[in-house]
Amino acid sequence: MVVLFSMLDGNKEIPCAVSTSAMDDMEGVVRAKASPREAQFMRLRERIEACANGKYQATEFEGTPPGIVLCSIEFRKLR
Repeated sequence: MVVLFSMLDGNKEIPCAVSTSAMDDMEGVVRAKASPREAQFMRLRERIEACANGKYQATEFEGTPPGIVLCSIEFRKLR
């Protein structure tokens, strides 16, 4: 499962997603319930957006249409 969000580059909207397992790994929890996901995203927002921006700057897009997908491994690189 993923949480969808977007970034803006001027007027261009960049679709993004972060896996729920990545968010759980960052907080050290095992499979958080679906209902508090929005609050979890907001707590981790700064770190998630920094990681997404790094992938955007490196032009590491995935999927169709191209977007940014964040998994646990991206956050391990930042430690």
